[in-house]
Amino acid sequence: MATQASSTLPSGRLSLRDRLSRLTFLEACKLLGPEGKTLIQQSANQWEITIADDVFLGGDLFRLKLPAETKGGRPVVVTITLMAEARNRLHWNCNRCRTACEHVGAAFSLILEEKLALGLAAAPPEPRTPVESLGEEALIARALADRAERAKTEKMTVQSVDSTQPWTDYTVTNRLSGKSYRVALRGTEPGASFCSCPDFRTNTLGTCKHVMHVLNKVRRRFKAEALRKPYRRKHLALHLRYDGDEVTLRLLTPEQVDEAIIKVIEPIRDKPITDLHDLMKRLAKLQKLGRDVAIYPDAEELIQQRLLQERLRSKTEEIRTNPAGHPLRAEMLKIPLLPYQLDGIAFAAGAGRAILADDMGLGKTIQGIGTAEFLANEAEIKKVLIVCPASLKSQWRSEIHRCCYRDVQLVGGGAAVRGEQYQNDCFFTICNYEQVLRDIIHIERMNWDLIILDEGQRIKNYESKTSNVIKSLRSRFALALTGTPLENRLDDLYSIVQFIDDRRLGPGFRFFNKHRMVDEKGKVLGYRNLGELRERLKPILLRRTRDSVKLELPQRTMDIVRIPPSDEQAVIHAGHLQIIAAITRKKFLSEMDLLRLQKSLLMCRMVADSTTLVNKEDPGHSTKLAHLDDLFERVFEEEGRKVILFSEWTTMLDLIERPLKKRGHGFVRLDGSVPQKQRAELVHRFQNDPTCQLFLTTNAGSTGLNLQAANTVINVDLPWNPAVLEQRIARAHRMGQLQPVQVFVLVTEGTIEENLLATLAAKKDLALAALDVESEVDRVDLASGLQELKSRLEVLLGARPEAPVDETVKQKEEAATQALSMAHRERVASAGGELLGAAFKFLGELVSQQESTPPPEALVANLRAGLSACVETDASGKPRLSVTLPDTSSLDGLAQALAKLLAIGQPAGV
Repeated sequence: MATQASSTLPSGRLSLRDRLSRLTFLEACKLLGPEGKTLIQQSANQWEITIADDVFLGGDLFRLKLPAETKGGRPVVVTITLMAEARNRLHWNCNRCRTACEHVGAAFSLILEEKLALGLAAAPPEPRTPVESLGEEALIARALADRAERAKTEKMTVQSVDSTQPWTDYTVTNRLSGKSYRVALRGTEPGASFCSCPDFRTNTLGTCKHVMHVLNKVRRRFKAEALRKPYRRKHLALHLRYDGDEVTLRLLTPEQVDEAIIKVIEPIRDKPITDLHDLMKRLAKLQKLGRDVAIYPDAEELIQQRLLQERLRSKTEEIRTNPAGHPLRAEMLKIPLLPYQLDGIAFAAGAGRAILADDMGLGKTIQGIGTAEFLANEAEIKKVLIVCPASLKSQWRSEIHRCCYRDVQLVGGGAAVRGEQYQNDCFFTICNYEQVLRDIIHIERMNWDLIILDEGQRIKNYESKTSNVIKSLRSRFALALTGTPLENRLDDLYSIVQFIDDRRLGPGFRFFNKHRMVDEKGKVLGYRNLGELRERLKPILLRRTRDSVKLELPQRTMDIVRIPPSDEQAVIHAGHLQIIAAITRKKFLSEMDLLRLQKSLLMCRMVADSTTLVNKEDPGHSTKLAHLDDLFERVFEEEGRKVILFSEWTTMLDLIERPLKKRGHGFVRLDGSVPQKQRAELVHRFQNDPTCQLFLTTNAGSTGLNLQAANTVINVDLPWNPAVLEQRIARAHRMGQLQPVQVFVLVTEGTIEENLLATLAAKKDLALAALDVESEVDRVDLASGLQELKSRLEVLLGARPEAPVDETVKQKEEAATQALSMAHRERVASAGGELLGAAFKFLGELVSQQESTPPPEALVANLRAGLSACVETDASGKPRLSVTLPDTSSLDGLAQALAKLLAIGQPAGV
């Protein structure tokens, strides 16, 4: 077992928390010895670590538990403590290895990256005025102030190329992350200098924390007189100038230039350069005159990208004018392409870096392969990296073999083996998202010509580690394939666009300021300027819906089947709904409130399927199961029916299997417990075995699978996200489907599932407004009331909690409702309450005379809970019972029943 101690700090005795909070990257590297830097960097993403479950930090002990390396083996445990005999010395231990190892590297990487989550760093300050509410001047001032603060507080080392003067090149290294960047310092004003960091590239400010940090040190080292002397340029140089939203290519010139040189550069001197072919001719003339031009890295990248796009544009525009009649439809791949698919390939290749956002099932995989093939022929690309979910790797390989003659390397196995697999001679290399996190060092060593992201919405969280690592990958061409670029928020789309073109939508602070509407607390109320957003996306984003290619797809029908719940389901649902209502009425929610809310919300969704999912009692109560039994009988009366059935819960699939076995229907089942290697076999059996009539699956089967043999899709329950519902349906309703597809959505009445229908529709409206090029919607307001509550509940299921419900909106809704004949309604409600109270009291007396045994307390409690969900407190503090009648004729029935009830025992004529 490996152990090691750290050097002593000069300060007094520290607690372990204090010691770890002050730990820097360089100190951690020294602590692990010569291989420390490599161990920390390579181990950073090798394991999925959940702090709540895998980490303990208390007293003088830090402990990290990593999964066992072999099945049935002991987990790997790394501990870090303070040595008792030496002040402030760290002692680490690994129960598996004898020397410094990747396990210890993972522990220190976690501490360095997650200090806030571990409680080793202070929480961020209280929210300031939302960035969306700032004007342009204040927006820029805050962005500059934020970077200035980081320039002062973050620890960086600076190395100068020429220490005798301020205006020279520097290497700046962040001591915490270990990352280094080049800074070319040319003056004090924004835009005068250059930094190679990603923030400088995209923030449109002309500066960054690294430039500011170097300037701070230069001001302390050099006298004001030296800083007032401007930088004397000695050579011609091409650079990018960042002017607000625009990035322009410009030529920098020395003060002293020969007349012959001036004649060549005069037309482009101090002007934005847009004609690159003209620029290349002038550079050639300068070279003949013996004057080389220095080209900054970001300028060189932009020039190469634009020249390549211009060369491809004439070819792709020719294809797009008549894709239906172009010979490449039949010649490019081994299988013929549909016109819109060839158009998509031409769009992606012409853009160079693009998002293909077609609806599910329209053949994005084929278009991705076709784009690679087109670029191989026209741009001579040789290396393509495909990043996809793990479950789709084998399917990608099969589609490549079906569509073209290129060779493929599938990345798999242990960490030691995977490193070599990236260094292959194959045209396509396929890995999954988790492998990119673990193998980033090996991937970065390769020169990828094209990177294809399948299910690109995996990087929708622009602040997540996965998203940041993926977006750090470099390639000449890039293609993101996603049927759901906008799932819940406009932020999702922004993150995917950053991978394709990190300058397209500008920095985050500008994007959110321009497109989000918020209240004074920063809560998102809606989105604006969507027309401008569509225009900015048009050159890089192509989206075709099923409606736009409906002549090439079979018919699809959607049947929403509303099913009344059983009494048992209704009672349990009402009880949990009451808990949800009580919590959401609170102005502020504690962590325990969130946990209780999450649990009750989950219970409401599950009981809409079956009480067994909630109380684990079998047999349970489920009107859906009874309806499904009838539905199976009707569906399978028709010859040739094949069904895909989705449910969120494996227990529900267990319950559904029973009637299927009883009726003798053949089926296969796929859920999260099925190994990846067996999934292809299940798909093959369902597709080709006529006796296999159903494909039962959880959401594990909602993406990537091609199940065109099915002509029926049954959604036993509704997902939170409209994209997931579309993903489910698209397993059957996709290109290659020759039959009409019938979709059933089962919804339990009077439950939270009914409210989900409206929520799904609202989110779809936002997606269309942002993506549909024919849309005229420029603004989307997020609904208030129940929709607002639903949005909050969705956030509580996995995203970051947002601000409380706006009380002013709530008050307006209540006022609007009360405005309708308030006085009359109050009188009727009061009289009705007295009438019902008298009737039920009288009924209770009659029952008590006939039955001396009191009713079961559990039954009374259940009924009370159900009725309580319908009770509100009015302005005077009196309880009010609200009920919903199925139709107006029910009023007559209720009046008749109450009259008969009150007439019992009364004299005739009374």
